[in-house]
Amino acid sequence: MKSFKPLLVSLMLIVAALINAACGGSATPPAQPTAAPAASEPTAAVAPTSAPAPTAAPTAAPTSNRVKVRWFVGLGAGTDEGAIPPQNAFVERFNASQDKIELVIEIVDNNVAFDTLATQIAAGNAPCLVGPVGIRGRDSFKGAWLDLQPFIDKYNYDLSDFDPNLVKFYQVKEEGQLGIPFAIFPSFIIYNKDLFDEAGLPYPPATHGAPWVDENGVEREWNIETLTELAKKLTVDANGNDATSPNFDPEKIVQFGWMNQWTDPRGIGTFFGAGSLVDENGNAQIPDNWKAAWKWTYDGWWKDWFIPNGPYGGADFLQGPGGPFSSGNLAMIHIHMWYVAPWALGNVDFDWNLAATPSYNGTITAKMHADTFGILKGCPYPDAAFEVLSYMLSAEHVNELLTIYGGMPARLSLQDNYFAKYNQTNFPNKTDINWDVVVEAMAYADNPNHESWMPSFQETTDRYNEFWNYLANTPDADFEAEVAKLKADLQKIFDAAR
Repeated sequence: MKSFKPLLVSLMLIVAALINAACGGSATPPAQPTAAPAASEPTAAVAPTSAPAPTAAPTAAPTSNRVKVRWFVGLGAGTDEGAIPPQNAFVERFNASQDKIELVIEIVDNNVAFDTLATQIAAGNAPCLVGPVGIRGRDSFKGAWLDLQPFIDKYNYDLSDFDPNLVKFYQVKEEGQLGIPFAIFPSFIIYNKDLFDEAGLPYPPATHGAPWVDENGVEREWNIETLTELAKKLTVDANGNDATSPNFDPEKIVQFGWMNQWTDPRGIGTFFGAGSLVDENGNAQIPDNWKAAWKWTYDGWWKDWFIPNGPYGGADFLQGPGGPFSSGNLAMIHIHMWYVAPWALGNVDFDWNLAATPSYNGTITAKMHADTFGILKGCPYPDAAFEVLSYMLSAEHVNELLTIYGGMPARLSLQDNYFAKYNQTNFPNKTDINWDVVVEAMAYADNPNHESWMPSFQETTDRYNEFWNYLANTPDADFEAEVAKLKADLQKIFDAAR
């Protein structure tokens, strides 16, 4: 294969920062095959020499007789300069709305927030509310969160405005209901309509569970096998041959059919179903469906050629402002709602739309990124904290926070107006965006989530990224041996963590 220049690490860090800003730090870091991903959400491995003093909001009235509830911001969105004034204003409005609770916001720089919070918890000085925070941030403090179910029951908190599957998404075994849905970022397929039209191929299904009707009018189940065949037809070499042709030249590819863009091995594994690298006893495991997804990807890199591998990942023709898809030379990707934004797609010179995630062995899994607010076990006033949380997430006030942080509202009653406003604001000249498939995707969220807790989180992440990058750049790797070695190495890391 011809040699392509590798992607620059600095470019990856810029893209990671854009994703972090887009979804409050809940997004999985962008994983390019040619280099280890840059973390978009800091972990507890960050070790600053000193942490800046938290920024507290002014209070609107005397508070001597009020219960003081501290709200910690920093694990996700909310620390950038533009977000601070509206957050302070939100606090003032809450404090002016009643006379029993004084809400005090503590804003800590994102790069030191994990260590700051860990220090506060260890010192018995934990804040009450923390957020917005994604799954990765939440599970960096495993065991520290209060089960909200007793408070939901006690105060008859109405969950009927949320998809039941999304409520279950925040249920963690042996820990309870660790959150109430707030801002969500479902995943789906984005496809390049122009490339489909050029190839004379029908678009992917607009609805989950619907069949794909091929170019001959034959209905095909929309599953991984169908996706693979379609992606190969959309992978083209410099001579115009697609990847199904015997004359196809894999060393001269100019257009690819598929990519799970900006995710890591856990996210790619989840494309074939939810799972975890940690079994119920805390030992390392490689779920069978994840191994199958990894092998499918490896074959897509080096055998069937419909996914850009490591060397192709740095090719000039795949560089776009929003990664490979926005280059215009990649037909389909699987990605989250935060990607449908002007910084990624606003200036592309091709038409695009959204489609359904295919099934694997009869099951559809559309991995989810989601932000919420949690209450720590060390909170001295949990009932008051739940009252604040109820105010924050209410239909009357949640849009005030969504406007600050971005994200799709988890409340079903707010979603129709959200998409109309979002579309008009960000894509005013595009009227055919299939927002329905985004709403549908909520019902197929992965649980356990692909960003969930692992022992020695950063060391484990480094090891599986090393494994992934080796496969992406090695056409003759012993796949089975590398998977076995990964599992053995993860077990050593887990044992050391104990």
